[in-house]
Amino acid sequence: MTVRPMVPDHLPEVLAIEQAVQPQPWTEGLFLAELAEPTRAYRVALDPSGTVLGFGGILVAVDEMHVTTLATSADHLRRGIASHLMVELMDEALARGATAATLEVRTENHAAQRLYARFGFAPVGVRPGYYAATGEDALIMWAHDIDGADAARRLDGLRVASATARTATLEGAR
Repeated sequence: MTVRPMVPDHLPEVLAIEQAVQPQPWTEGLFLAELAEPTRAYRVALDPSGTVLGFGGILVAVDEMHVTTLATSADHLRRGIASHLMVELMDEALARGATAATLEVRTENHAAQRLYARFGFAPVGVRPGYYAATGEDALIMWAHDIDGADAARRLDGLRVASATARTATLEGAR
């Protein structure tokens, strides 16, 4: 598996994943607008044949990263793809000067919350009815001092774990 910057050519596969996992999926136009914004960074995880396995995106404003989206194909869950994407997105945010990170996640999406917790995110509040399509609440999570020594050690450990998962994913694809 490799991670690359998302380009418009990836959108048919990205949109298929998005429509499968989101009750109110982003449109092609929204993705194109996001890709054109210099404060945003979007990545895709690709298998050796170039098929999109997952994608993620961030917005970096001043010194804060906001995870805007993160999704994995249903056929490739629990293979470390989201973790690998998060490592790449965190690295990008750090390169852009981020010192803190935030996101919203469905209160019932415990798997995603565990993933984000591994990256140092902790719950700080709830946004009632945040997801308009379903009326679900969003858990607000923050990670502070993402540019600090503790966060660097955590990210290094996740990078190693991600490399191991990437190898296993490649072997599973053969």
